[in-house]
Amino acid sequence: MTMPEDRLTTLEIRAAEQEKTIEELSGQIAEQWKVIERMQRKLDALAERFLALEEQAAPDVPVTKPPHW
Repeated sequence: MTMPEDRLTTLEIRAAEQEKTIEELSGQIAEQWKVIERMQRKLDALAERFLALEEQAAPDVPVTKPPHW
């Protein structure tokens, strides 16, 4: 049978390990969020650039029937 002190020590060790794990995961999430924000800014810039290029490249294309109609 384990002594109450052993059980308490085991619980303290487990709590410390869990706290460390939570801190590590929190740090990883923070880093990933920074990456996501950078990627979102790049995506927004590319979307704006694409729309601007699309407007320049296709000025009012007339709608006509294909030759096989």
